[in-house]
Amino acid sequence: MALADFFRMSLPSEKKVAPEKVDKTYKRMRMETFLAATFGYALYYVCRLSMGVMKQPIIDAGLLNATQLGIIGACLYWSYAVSKLINGFLADSSNIKRFMATGLIVSVAMNLVMGMLGVSAMEGTLATSTLFVCFAVCWAINGWAQSMGAPPAIISLSRWFPLKVRGTYYGFFSASHNIGEGLSFVTVGAIVAAFGWRWGFFGAALAGAVGVLLILFFLHDGPESKGLPPIEVYSGEMTAEEYEAHHQELLKKAGDARAAQKAETKVLQKAVLKNPGVWILALASAFMYMSRYAINEWGVIFLQETKGYNLGEAAGIIGINPIFGIIGTVVSGWLSDVVFKGDRKYPAFVAGILEAIALALFLYGGPERWVNILAMVLFGIAIGVLISFLGGLMAVDLVPRKATGAALGIVGMASYAAAGLQNVITGLLLDTNATAGGAHDFTHVSIFWLGAAIISFLLPVLNWKRKPQVI
Repeated sequence: MALADFFRMSLPSEKKVAPEKVDKTYKRMRMETFLAATFGYALYYVCRLSMGVMKQPIIDAGLLNATQLGIIGACLYWSYAVSKLINGFLADSSNIKRFMATGLIVSVAMNLVMGMLGVSAMEGTLATSTLFVCFAVCWAINGWAQSMGAPPAIISLSRWFPLKVRGTYYGFFSASHNIGEGLSFVTVGAIVAAFGWRWGFFGAALAGAVGVLLILFFLHDGPESKGLPPIEVYSGEMTAEEYEAHHQELLKKAGDARAAQKAETKVLQKAVLKNPGVWILALASAFMYMSRYAINEWGVIFLQETKGYNLGEAAGIIGINPIFGIIGTVVSGWLSDVVFKGDRKYPAFVAGILEAIALALFLYGGPERWVNILAMVLFGIAIGVLISFLGGLMAVDLVPRKATGAALGIVGMASYAAAGLQNVITGLLLDTNATAGGAHDFTHVSIFWLGAAIISFLLPVLNWKRKPQVI
């Protein structure tokens, strides 16, 4: 079997589910798919954010400085940015189970390799310059692998769930970001505090391996591949006759089922590339990701250096943000579907303002524990909403269902290119403004982070009157 065939979307099964069993089978399989996508992607995140709690120990060990760590982090995000665009387009016509599982397997492997490199460096058998290069390469490969997670996971929602509840389930799915972040800061942080930073990579790899098993056993490619009717027919969005007529028209033009799938996807993806609304949301998401990953990547070291917390305390406080982010993501999807009837712009705008207020409180609110906890509670709720809306759902709402991956690819490319840029700028600003004793001054960094948060909620206003794309 050729590699392209291995990853290609499954054709409709010739064996159909009996009509009296369709409803029960549909509900069971789509719930399995939803849970596998949500928790599988959460464990993707653990393999992505594992280094976030290791920065200070690595600096304290004299192995790497803030600028080098910023560059390493940027390697993941820039690799992710390019590959998110490519893999988003590829995922539209892929076997999402195989696609998603493969990415997590590679990510697990990179965390294992970096853990072993860390052991060698601490034993003195690996030069720090070599460690820097190896970490950068491995983290870039991890970035590519990480981009194979979100597109198939979100495409699974498009393939299995009707439009009327898509926002609700997208909101539930978006909690995967927060679950993964919480596991990273709390679990990996505890491992690092107890056993040393090298073990953080091994713990992340173990979590990723669990995610691979979830995806392989419970994620299903699409309803038709299981002998079920397409979601458009099952949900009543189209009649069986309308869907069949559309399918036959594609077959007539393309010649066979595979070519028909490819031809339709290509036309829709080209239209998405020309949609200015998608690009506006991509830019807004980019600035939101700057502030989001500023906290995820540098929040722990910020609390350690500016407010006197130890590693365990700092990781615990930052870990509050993704836990409360679950509230933001879950409530946002349901609220926008039920209360705002699918209109996401107003809750997104309010969440953007809340994020800026929370970030200002965190940066300038003083060292009191309750202040920083409150800041992370508010920040988590706000970011939870924004990840769901700016990070994907508002763009998905603008485009046809079968071009979901393309829209996500554009938004993801911009978001993670910006996250990588933030990492480098933050590292450079910290090293440039370090004191003679090596302490970092976060004055300029704080202005940079807060400015990005403010821009992120102003840009989507340009889309407030834009209608969904019809092709």
